[in-house]
Amino acid sequence: MSPTTYAKTRRKLVGHRLLYAISVFASLGVFLFGYDQGVMSGIITGPYFIQFFGTPNAIEVGTMVAVLEVGALITSLAAGRIGDGIGRKGTLFIGAVVFSIGGLVQTFTAGFISMVVGRFISGFGVGLLSTIVPIYQSEISPPNHRGALACAEFTGNIVGYAFSVWTDYFCSFINSNLSWRIPLSLQCVIGVILAVGSLLMPESPRWLIDNGRDEEGMEVIADLHGGDLNGAVARAEFDEIKDRVVAERHSGEDRSYKTMWRKYQRRVLLAMSSQAFAQLNGINVISYYAPRVFEEAGWLGRQAILMTGINSIIYILSTLPPWYLVDRWGRRPILLSGAVVMAFALCATGYFMYLEHSWTPNAVVASVIVFNAAFGYSWGPLPWLYPPEIMPLTFRAKGVSLSTATNWAFNWIVGQTTPYLQEVITWRLYFMHGFFCACSFVLVFFLYPETKGVPLEEMDVVFGEDQKRYEVPPSPADFFRSPHRPPSLDRSRPSAGGWYKRVFPFNLESSSKKKDDESYVPLRGVDGDDRGRGLDDDDGDGEDGDGEDGLEEAEEEYEMLEREGDGGVAGPSGSRR
Repeated sequence: MSPTTYAKTRRKLVGHRLLYAISVFASLGVFLFGYDQGVMSGIITGPYFIQFFGTPNAIEVGTMVAVLEVGALITSLAAGRIGDGIGRKGTLFIGAVVFSIGGLVQTFTAGFISMVVGRFISGFGVGLLSTIVPIYQSEISPPNHRGALACAEFTGNIVGYAFSVWTDYFCSFINSNLSWRIPLSLQCVIGVILAVGSLLMPESPRWLIDNGRDEEGMEVIADLHGGDLNGAVARAEFDEIKDRVVAERHSGEDRSYKTMWRKYQRRVLLAMSSQAFAQLNGINVISYYAPRVFEEAGWLGRQAILMTGINSIIYILSTLPPWYLVDRWGRRPILLSGAVVMAFALCATGYFMYLEHSWTPNAVVASVIVFNAAFGYSWGPLPWLYPPEIMPLTFRAKGVSLSTATNWAFNWIVGQTTPYLQEVITWRLYFMHGFFCACSFVLVFFLYPETKGVPLEEMDVVFGEDQKRYEVPPSPADFFRSPHRPPSLDRSRPSAGGWYKRVFPFNLESSSKKKDDESYVPLRGVDGDDRGRGLDDDDGDGEDGDGEDGLEEAEEEYEMLEREGDGGVAGPSGSRR
């Protein structure tokens, strides 16, 4: 099915420049709730804030901090329907406006109740933004850059957090209530910028096509690929999305949460678990209460905020390596290695606090910095990337809304209970979260499939829901290789060999045949440039061989193989799979 063609596109900014511009504006959404997460950590220890609110106890502080998560939980559950109804772009705009209103209430708060109300309203905006931004980013990103752009988006979140911490620090020198009102007022400024920017961004092409607006969807796709509406790559992507939409509509199934749970239960649980462990692994013990953690270790007053600011700079730097690694190493190696380092760092933090030596403050700062760096490199960005990747288009908004709601539910639990647990179980709190890091390692190792380089429309193969042969680029870390990598699985028949074969279903014989057969070409590319890859392009860079000729030869080979025998799809050496 081909779209209507046009003489030229209407947008001046096209190609990578358009993609990066969209990513920057979308990142303002995560910058917002990064700022909101960090802004409270500094002001709750300030003398003027404490005096204004009448020396709030641990429960009151926890409520002011964590009530935002309650609001975010509510709207993140509704964001699936809102995003499907009015589009990704409209949801971004509404989220930014609501967030700004909440920030205004917080800035001019008259006491505890109005502060809680303002935080609650801002939570409504955060819930919408935190759900729709990852969906929007994944739907406009090419497969070979999807991971990097999602990680860059998370860097925006941490930049927002760091900006709030340093704002708190410099405003702490103001000897009045402006020391905490100014940091809160900046939320409104950022929210207005995002609201205006969302009006200038294009709508998600996948949402447009799914809602019957094919011509507009084709225009956006063409703009993202350089502006040529008749370009082969743009038209091929349109056809692939359109075919998937038509096939899902012809299935006759509704798009309810009940149908999603019945058909994609495993995907939903994996998406929800990634967000749950992102919180249980202890990040918001640091993000929300870092100055309190440092005060607990021996740093006092403004020094605690300064240590938090230094930690935030390291935190930002730690989010940069995944830009390069996530689409080369894959998702699993990063999550697994991050869980290990985080577990050791948290246990070290608790142990140093238990010892209470003169060097404990410095040791705690070092451990917290290592923990934040490990989180920023792994469990920070990837739980926002993974859910929209693994959910199909028809249920993507609803599936991501559930995973995001899980994030905010556990976010609220951690934010509400941390001040109390810091007083009751003290240093043991960090061993508890270290244990959760170990649990997340086990979960990823045995249950999470690798999604590196897989186009969104072909994710069914990764989960064994499609019989098509699919080639996934190899990971450099064999130990971390997914137990569910598509090339080594035979989806046409049950696995044999007991639990070991189900967990490690590697076929060494077929792998060696694949290596020996240099003429093998994947029937469908997995990188953004693979659609036009030539037969001699072994490294996927698109430089060796004629792209269009390679595609035609691959298609002819596929048609020839389909005409033979039972109609199965050939393996690497021509054998039936």
